[in-house]
Formats: sequence, C-alpha cells, structure tokens
Amino acid sequence: MTLIVILIGTMVAGVGSVWLAAMLAYALLSRFTQHLLSLAAGALLATAFMRLLPEAFEQSVSVGVSAQMLFAVLLMGLVFFFLLDKAELWHHGHEHGHAHDPMHEHAHDHTHAHHNYNHSEAHHHHHHSGGSWAVLLGDSVHAFGDGILIAAAFVADTRLGVAAALAVMAHEVPHHVGDLVVLRQSLGNAKAALIKLSLSGSVTALGGLVGYLLVGALQEYLPLFLVVAASSFIYVALADLIPQLQKRLSPRQTAAQVAWLFAGIALVVALGEWAQH
Repeated sequence: MTLIVILIGTMVAGVGSVWLAAMLAYALLSRFTQHLLSLAAGALLATAFMRLLPEAFEQSVSVGVSAQMLFAVLLMGLVFFFLLDKAELWHHGHEHGHAHDPMHEHAHDHTHAHHNYNHSEAHHHHHHSGGSWAVLLGDSVHAFGDGILIAAAFVADTRLGVAAALAVMAHEVPHHVGDLVVLRQSLGNAKAALIKLSLSGSVTALGGLVGYLLVGALQEYLPLFLVVAASSFIYVALADLIPQLQKRLSPRQTAAQVAWLFAGIALVVALGEWAQH
C-alpha cells in the first residue's frame, strides 16, 4: 500500500507539475510563475523545518541516532547539493521563466547569465537539438532524486509524504514553465515538448520505487534520509528560489511576494493540521 501511495505521489509531483506548467505557459499566464516562486519557497522551508526535521529528530530517538549526527548530515547535505549545483545536475534554472514575465523581463540576475538552461541562450541555440536533450537529462536526474526524497517521506509518514510531494510539485512548476519554452523553441513543436518533458517528469516515479526499496532495506537510517530531504528543500529555497525574489520591486509587488511566501508556509501548516484530524 505504501508503494502505491509513493507512486501516486511521485507521479503527481513529477508529471502533474509539467501539466500545470503547460497550463500556465500555453495559456499565457506565465506571470503567475513569479507568485509560484514565492509560494514554493515558503512551502519548501516550512516542509523542511516544520515537518521533515521534527520527524527525523523524533524517529532518531527510537533508532539511536544522535542529534549531532543529524546536524552533521544536514550540513553535509547542503554541501552535497551545492556541489551538484556546481556540476549543473541540481540547479533548477527557474530564471529562464522570467523572460516571458513582464514584471521581470528586464531584471535578470547577471549571476545566472552563463547558466546553460538560460532562456536567453535558447535564442542562440534553438536550432540545435542538443540543448533540448541537456534540459531533459538535467530534469530526469533531478526528478529521480526528488522521487527518492519523496519516498523517504512517505515511508516515515503518509502525511509527511503528501506534504513533500506537494512542495516538490510547487517548486517544479515555475521551472517547467521555462523548460517548455526552451523545448518548444528547440523542437519546434509544443506537443512534442510537453510529451518529452512529461516523460522526464515520470522518472520521479522511478526514483520513488528505488527510494522505497532503499529506505525499506535501511529502515534504521530513515531519520538520515529525512534530513537529506530537508537539506535538499532548504538548499533549493535559499540558493535558488529566494535569490530570484530579491529584486528591486515596488512596495505593492514586494507585499505580494511576502504574502505568497507566507501562503506557502500556511499551506504546509494547514495541510499538517488537516491530516492530523
């Protein structure tokens, strides 16, 4: 039963985020991706600090894992995801979604100018299929990792797994909006772009299966898996999402960002309260 729930959760996170992104991108509603960045940042941080880490510390008591060990794994997890980011394997590249957002079309962060998923580069390389395969490969690697982390959360607690799956879906939607734009230009076919990105997203379910088998065989290390998942969420929120929100905006736009950030936190809290009842 747990495996079935994991597969459902990973498919919702992996493929559901692609289809939701398509609704935003193809319906010319991409301006909402900026709100989703704030929502996703809040949801990821809340899931990490209010759900994953407390669960890890609670379970560590029964399996004899020290708090010092958990903090060490959290630190090493952050460093590990930083190294993956440097290797272009974990970076979400949300900034390419700004190219079709009127609020940010002139406000790209120059520190991301050389990222190979950047939308501006797509204009120079959209005639080459190599760019599309790079996007799909990067997405597949990341989706596989997400699947393992979601599986660890589900093995610990179904409610925790639901929160993790929703948090992953929230932060993948803005990323996929940009990917669809790049793939559509590279492939010249919107339908083919959607199908290929959906297949890439479905790798999340494969990661979920591997995660279920791995965590199930190493049940005593479950608190460590949860801490690694938390470190992933924290890294994505602080190193990828929030820096993109640190733009010079009007007071009204800033208030909207903060409101959506707290909405993401409130969503995770409300979900936890609802699940307990």
